[in-house]
Amino acid sequence: MQDHVYKITEIVGTSGKGINEAIEAALARAAKSIHNIRWFEVGTVRGFFDGDKGIQYQVVLKIGFALDE
Repeated sequence: MQDHVYKITEIVGTSGKGINEAIEAALARAAKSIHNIRWFEVGTVRGFFDGDKGIQYQVVLKIGFALDE
């Protein structure tokens, strides 16, 4: 088994549909520019209420990814 070194970065996902969609949007977008993503941790969850326009959900994620050898 090979040893790995990981880096952690923090991102924020948003969605007008819900928390799960905000998480999925954040991970899908991060995967376009960060490879070797191994895990994520949900931190802060918050929302923005914009009257008649509804709620915008925001989820702060810490993502861990393996550094290249």
